[in-house]
Amino acid sequence: MPSGGTANVGNLPYELTSFVGRRHEIAEVRRLLSVSRLVTLTGVGGVGKTRLALRVAADSSRAFDDGVWSVGLGELYDPGAVVDGVLSALNLREGPGAPETQLVEYLTPRKLLLVLDNCEHLVGPVANLAETLLRSCPDVRILATSREPFGIGGEAVLRVPPLTLPEARQRSVAGGGLGHYEAMTLFTERAATAVPGFEITESNEGVVAAICRRLDGLPLAIELAAVRLRVMSVEQILHRLTDRFTLLTTGSRGAPSRQQTLLGSIDWSYDLCTRVEREMWGRLTVFAGGFELDAAEGICSGGMTPEQVVDVVASLIDKSILLREETGGAARYRMLETLRDYGVERLQETGEFASLLRRHRDWYAHLVLRAESDWISSRQLSWTLRLDAEQSNIVAGLQFCLTGPHEANAGIRMAGAMYPYWRVRGKLREGMRWLAQLLAVRGDEPGLEQITALYVLSVLSGLHGDADASAIYVQRGSALAAQLGDRTAAALMDDAAGQHALITLDARAACEHFESSLAVFRDDGNVLYMIWSLSGLAAASDAAEDWARSEECQREMLALTESRGEFMYRGWALWGAGMGAWRRGEYSGAKELVMQGLQLARSVDDRTGGAGCIEVLSWIAVDEGAPRRAATLMGAAEGLARAGCSPSILYPRLLVHHDRYEEKARGAIGDRAFEAEFGRGLGMRFEEAAGYALDERGTTAAAVGPGSTTLTRRERQVAELVAEGLTNRAIADKLVISQRTAQGHVEHILSKLGFTSRTQIAAWVIERRQGEP
Repeated sequence: MPSGGTANVGNLPYELTSFVGRRHEIAEVRRLLSVSRLVTLTGVGGVGKTRLALRVAADSSRAFDDGVWSVGLGELYDPGAVVDGVLSALNLREGPGAPETQLVEYLTPRKLLLVLDNCEHLVGPVANLAETLLRSCPDVRILATSREPFGIGGEAVLRVPPLTLPEARQRSVAGGGLGHYEAMTLFTERAATAVPGFEITESNEGVVAAICRRLDGLPLAIELAAVRLRVMSVEQILHRLTDRFTLLTTGSRGAPSRQQTLLGSIDWSYDLCTRVEREMWGRLTVFAGGFELDAAEGICSGGMTPEQVVDVVASLIDKSILLREETGGAARYRMLETLRDYGVERLQETGEFASLLRRHRDWYAHLVLRAESDWISSRQLSWTLRLDAEQSNIVAGLQFCLTGPHEANAGIRMAGAMYPYWRVRGKLREGMRWLAQLLAVRGDEPGLEQITALYVLSVLSGLHGDADASAIYVQRGSALAAQLGDRTAAALMDDAAGQHALITLDARAACEHFESSLAVFRDDGNVLYMIWSLSGLAAASDAAEDWARSEECQREMLALTESRGEFMYRGWALWGAGMGAWRRGEYSGAKELVMQGLQLARSVDDRTGGAGCIEVLSWIAVDEGAPRRAATLMGAAEGLARAGCSPSILYPRLLVHHDRYEEKARGAIGDRAFEAEFGRGLGMRFEEAAGYALDERGTTAAAVGPGSTTLTRRERQVAELVAEGLTNRAIADKLVISQRTAQGHVEHILSKLGFTSRTQIAAWVIERRQGEP
């Protein structure tokens, strides 16, 4: 159900530079979207399709109750993973059943806009998906960018033209100048960024106009030229361009004129780089989707010191070859696809390409293994955010491992170490897909890596609802473990057998398997594996109605995780402990425990654990005489379950309790009122549902301006911490929320107050304090 009042819902990126011109195109795209549910923007590379699509999407956000969502497909090369890419962009967890069915079921009742960006290399599968969504989801619209149309019924196509230009002989008229042309405006704005104070004058406007014409009005080419003002005059830039493009036209490039123009401008930017900058440009193309400095230093240094790498990266940013962004409190860098493609060609000429790919794989394999070894710690959240940001690079590393059996073992170790992350992010099919492919490439010799892979495959298959596949992987892994004679390998497969027994509702067998695996992991001192078995044993004991043993496991889990500052499994333990207290009739204590668990679940975006906590809070609400609130909470838990986050995967007996308490709530308020409140909860996003369950909604709000804009209690807390000078990361740590959530609160505060900086928030807080009696 549409949640209502969610015009700012979505995941559109912030614009890093000003948006110039395109008024006619923006109006036309919006008109096409009003009459067609699929609009495709086409055009050559560098013409600005993505920027135009994102600007139209942002301008149109209020028309879509359930948000505007951008799906970047440029780094996706597996046609079979297109649907999963959309699910991931929508922040949906992978549930049982076909991914396309899950996506259609989620989108059918929703009113939203999907921006499918960079589709040209996946036109077939993207077109098939678009056709399915348009046929099944009446209020979903799609805005796509591609170098070629999809060619399906109902598609409206707009070819994005270059920016407007003055004609060759055109001169300023009546003092109006030529600055109103889009290409001139773009050059001027980017030039002023490179050389503060630059402006179009009567003496230079003819030269700037000639530069823009020489570059055919292509935004990317103009931006590359404008940054050259740091070292050249506009006359020198025009002279160099004229010489270069005269040479280009005498040769045979075999490309359309505008593509020749873009290639020529990139060639020129490349030639004007130093040797070290050119080498770094080429090496940095090994990254997919962006990188941080530590990765550049570890993979691309070529003998340079870290300080030298920083200097070269900074100079490439100055030349507009790299873009700097901030994600999760860390600086990241990326290259536009057109510049990356160019750099790959240059890198392949050096003979360094293959070795660089292997260094890239090795570095990210090491990163993933470090994350796994450090998972049960206070750094779990920061590792989760880092792995979120590095998904494209990790996928590229795994892809490299499919090149042959000699590389596959490294890939299997890497994929096995990704299991905790895939679990918290609900990426079940992604894990299954990679492990199955890597095992198919690997040789037959048994090893612990292979058995770990079969363990993960079995668990993920079971969570995905495929009990038969889960059983097959248990059998294969158990046979290999016996052949290998390794007790840890055998214990892993015991744990997998316990997970299989749990999903097939054989609680007693599950308990036996988990007790066996737990004993080995406890002897080994492997805390992560211990927690896996403790979690399974707690759930299996609960299903077997051995509540004393279940609570023993939860207490041990809580002790292990709390002492290390871990988040997700501690949240699970608090959830389970809360259920135990609730079962004993200790409602106040149960509520406190479960609310703590929900706070932790929210901090790492663990929606399965969060849904379980919300479900238990709905039962407590019934017992406290608040059936309407209980119905809303039940709806919120059900909404998360439908999005692939069903808590009954962990605790099957939840369904029994749910049915009993739903009947009580219905009896108290009647079916009609129950359905209304349930529907309200069903339409909530996880963040909204968690805030409601934690009593962060409906509190007295502070008026903040003449428009009666209000801040919630949580937003006021965040504003106070901003005024104290805390960063988003520090705010997240203090409030036990994720850094992404803290950032979202700050953005909402800025939007509500009409501010543009944290300094303004601080000043507002201080002013309010002074005004209080």
